[in-house]
Amino acid sequence: MPHLSSPFKLLNLELKNRIVMPPMCQYSVEAKDGIPNEWHYVHYVSRAVGGSGLIIMEMTDVEPDGRISDYDLGLWSDAHIPAFKRIISEVQKYGSRIGIQIAHAGRKAEDAAVPVGPSDIPVSDQFKKPRPLTTEEVQAMVVKFQDAARRAVEAGVDTIELHGAHGYLIHQFHSPAINNRTDAYGEDLSRFGVEVIQAVKSVMPAGMPLIMRISAVEYIDGGYDLAHSIEIGRKYKEAGVDIFHVSSGGEGPAGARKPGNYPGYQVPMARAFKEALQVPVIAVGMLEDAKLAEATVANEDADLVAVARGMLRDPYWATHAIQAVSREKVNVPKQYERAY
Repeated sequence: MPHLSSPFKLLNLELKNRIVMPPMCQYSVEAKDGIPNEWHYVHYVSRAVGGSGLIIMEMTDVEPDGRISDYDLGLWSDAHIPAFKRIISEVQKYGSRIGIQIAHAGRKAEDAAVPVGPSDIPVSDQFKKPRPLTTEEVQAMVVKFQDAARRAVEAGVDTIELHGAHGYLIHQFHSPAINNRTDAYGEDLSRFGVEVIQAVKSVMPAGMPLIMRISAVEYIDGGYDLAHSIEIGRKYKEAGVDIFHVSSGGEGPAGARKPGNYPGYQVPMARAFKEALQVPVIAVGMLEDAKLAEATVANEDADLVAVARGMLRDPYWATHAIQAVSREKVNVPKQYERAY
């Protein structure tokens, strides 16, 4: 059996294959209310029909000003739950499992009048200067993450992912170059993330794994390296993270160190997390070549592979990739069987 099509199980999460559709913002909320609409319904359900083992819905924010733009999804109100539930239940009908990425953009909230963050350091001259959260506001933010996770569970998710990568709020707190606080959340750079993890886990069913997306390295001059992110990851694992979704960068304009621009450039970072922390990992980053995706799992560099732009181009990427590396009959909806 090809590795890409092999099942995966962790706690109560069972996936039919090793293929993940990672979160990708659609910027398509029509009324700026954070509620998913028909675009989101078709977008996610079509990838379930297309064979993805796990679908992680795009960055979904814990408060209105926590969004990158006013056209992003949110889970700051119980009024959001029914629209998410409709998408989730339909995705599950096709044998895919589904989660939601819960987040706050922090200093990268472009449409907020005054964005917030751990400090007043802006992303660049092109971004607004953020207002540092007070200690009390940080504590209240933890509760907002918890409330959003509760709503995701009520909507029927199979897993939850916290966004601790790409320069968003959790990442901002664990970055020495961004967090210059002098309170407890500056003395321990992992504290905010740890408290969010613990709060979210407290409202998740036993047996539901928690995923954390993390940037393994930063590309700004003076940014952290792999050793720092692994130590932060160790504390996150102890707090309750079950799977790491390993990406890189996103915190600001690249300096002397540049991100790779070649297939699989982040795979060694995923393997480093897997080996150091002894946890399952999701590799991501230009893995849309089916043979590369297969090799990433077969070589045990990662347990799961996430394909982003490849799935934007082809909703059936998962089915086509399994076909490309296997002579097995692929499982497709009966309405499409004659095409295979």
